[in-house]
Amino acid sequence: MIFVSFIVFYLVIWIVLGKQEFTRKFHLILILSIFTIIIGMLFGKYGANWGLKWWIYYPVPMLMNVLLPPIVLKMSAKKTILYLILSFLSAPFIHFLFSFFLNWPEYMPFWNIPYIKNLLP
Repeated sequence: MIFVSFIVFYLVIWIVLGKQEFTRKFHLILILSIFTIIIGMLFGKYGANWGLKWWIYYPVPMLMNVLLPPIVLKMSAKKTILYLILSFLSAPFIHFLFSFFLNWPEYMPFWNIPYIKNLLP
């Protein structure tokens, strides 16, 4: 799931920044993605196990993904709006893929997506 999130994150950043700016800022994007994707997802995944409240372990990674890229990459207002739209669409997209095709509903457990094998006769 982390790998797919990395790919989607890079795709969103590439769409927002364009090829030249993406290439120019690749090292910064790599560091940002490690922090927001890996650390954020691990914090979200294990937050409940650490005894944190849901309103801490769920919003913190989400806010990292929403706030850090526009700030760190110094996006313009137009790019920030596009980034926010695409980032909010990417989470349900990833959840749908994993739930529907792999029966892994943990990404957004509050949104029930049926597993494809359960729909087949």
